[in-house]
Amino acid sequence: MKTYPRVFLLAVFIILCFGLSDQNQSMGAEPDGEKIVFQWAFCALRKADTGRQLSVIARDTDLKSGDQIKFFVKLDGPSFVYLIYQSSQREISVLFPYRFKQLDAGSTMAGKHYIPQGTQWFELDEHPGQEKFYLLASTQRLFDLEALINQYESADKTKKSGFADKITSEIRNLRKRHLKFKTYAEKPVTIIGNLSGAEQSESNHSKDIADYAVEISTTTFFSRTYTIDHQQE
Repeated sequence: MKTYPRVFLLAVFIILCFGLSDQNQSMGAEPDGEKIVFQWAFCALRKADTGRQLSVIARDTDLKSGDQIKFFVKLDGPSFVYLIYQSSQREISVLFPYRFKQLDAGSTMAGKHYIPQGTQWFELDEHPGQEKFYLLASTQRLFDLEALINQYESADKTKKSGFADKITSEIRNLRKRHLKFKTYAEKPVTIIGNLSGAEQSESNHSKDIADYAVEISTTTFFSRTYTIDHQQE
């Protein structure tokens, strides 16, 4: 039986290991626990002559001062969801989670969440302009983003603009780093007629917007930006 030097055998072993690793990557193998599944709804109550009309916001749109908006999130697995708002004055607010401390001790905020809570709705003020809502979901906590937001919230008024730019830059960088995970599936949780994108008459705030949620599923990271053209009434 032919023998080989130990160095030669070690080299062959390393080559085989790297080959198997590359093969797994080319086959799209993903580590366990990298799945993101959550339900999401973004609804608006638009002012109209016949009363308020409920519409589902699925893409960039225009709203007017006095219109009202509300969000719904339901986490179905171990993931972290962030909803960050930038006003027409470029001010940053975290709408979800309500406090980053809620994410400590491994908590992932599982369950249903209405933003704002209860029966309240946000109402667009008298400052028109472009407003943005950044929806982010990740299997890992976004500690760098959280740190920038904490610095923004504690900064002097003169320095807030600089931190706001860093926050939006970090969101762009997160997207770039996770481009390979951009594929996702989206399906209605409950189908109500042909509601998708259509307006329905709504006389009050009693409608549960969870009925209009879609389920989003993907791996590792998800992001979506809603741009609202906020116009005067």
